[in-house]
Amino acid sequence: MPILANDTNRKSWLEVPENSDFPIQNIPFGVFLTKENIVTVGTRIGNSAIDLGALQQMNYFAGIELTDDMFMQDTLNDFISDGQKTWRLVRNRIAEIFDETNSKLRDNAKHRDIVIFEIDDVEMQLPVLIGDYTDFYSSKEHATNVGKMFRDPDNALLPNWLHIPVGYHGRSSTIVPSGIPIHRPIGQTLPAGETTPVFGPSRLIDFELETAFITTDANVMGEMIPINEVEEYIFGMVLLNDWSARDIQKWEYVPLGPFLAKNFASSISPWIVTMDALEPFRVLSPKQNPSPLPYLQQKGKHSFDINLEVAIQPEHAEPTVISKTNFKYMYWTMSQQLTHHTSNGCRVNSGDMMGSGTISGPTPDSYGSMLELTWGGKNPIKLNDGTERKFINDNDTVIIKGFCKNGQVRIGFGEVSSKLLPPFVRK
Repeated sequence: MPILANDTNRKSWLEVPENSDFPIQNIPFGVFLTKENIVTVGTRIGNSAIDLGALQQMNYFAGIELTDDMFMQDTLNDFISDGQKTWRLVRNRIAEIFDETNSKLRDNAKHRDIVIFEIDDVEMQLPVLIGDYTDFYSSKEHATNVGKMFRDPDNALLPNWLHIPVGYHGRSSTIVPSGIPIHRPIGQTLPAGETTPVFGPSRLIDFELETAFITTDANVMGEMIPINEVEEYIFGMVLLNDWSARDIQKWEYVPLGPFLAKNFASSISPWIVTMDALEPFRVLSPKQNPSPLPYLQQKGKHSFDINLEVAIQPEHAEPTVISKTNFKYMYWTMSQQLTHHTSNGCRVNSGDMMGSGTISGPTPDSYGSMLELTWGGKNPIKLNDGTERKFINDNDTVIIKGFCKNGQVRIGFGEVSSKLLPPFVRK
């Protein structure tokens, strides 16, 4: 089925500001709360939030097989479960409805008032009920940097790293949308030179610049998804700040890996950008040497040219961009990650989230964490307000943005913006 929504010649009758992340060629999916306290599934064009539940009730999706309440829910899980054909039909129809040549909704003021909201007048929600969350560790540059800091610099990568997309299971209960502040976690750490741990607030809070992909129902328990089919089961992508407490992690991670240092908060952008919208931005991924085992081998373009940046904004100050990188540097692709995830028969469901792992580029200004940018705190970053950061301070806001752009169109994710508050105090 053709992806008609990607037509770069199409223009919308809705206003789209120049360099908007959300032209009519994007059509992401999310969930928002209106001023009338109604939760609905929606999309976005320019600075307009569009109520898909209202559109469905008014029969704008006639001819597409949808359950009666498909878009009148508080998550996208059911829509994602319907599979790629339905996603494409709905996205194509939305592009048709808002095409500048289509007068059906454009000239119906009553319907427009029900369907269209200013983006500042809605409150974005978590777009999916995330049943399971897996975080990978798929940037060769990041893994090498960490290996150099904490292990033998001459053998920075562990022996398995070049053979499998390494990952671990995280907590879905503390995944929150952009705009929700998080608290500095409390935990056990081992002070330098000591042999007995202490319990208290983490002193080394870090961001991790990541993306994540959202899956549909992929398999039954025991079934592996072949590498040449797996992309059919990836709905779309979000930006992810996978917060990390480096001092807690250093003490706890041997022998079973990250635990309380990682599961206290993960923040995501609220709009899921579909893989169909990202199709024009496919690129080759880095050459893999040694070649992966046959079940992970793939040919063609399976990575994406996504520009990413991170800024720190102190309270009452302007943000400072501290890193710029690109998703295309990732060594392991999303399809390799998902194939490996199911290779042992692990079941993957609609709404599951898979984090990319920290995305670092080849240069010091393209690293995806404070751990790397300051090299463990040895090289503080100077912000625009004159202050310095080794890690993230209380009341700092971390802002991650991402977009794709070619000569014809810009497709963006918006941002994931999260403020770090002091430790939680029970009242």
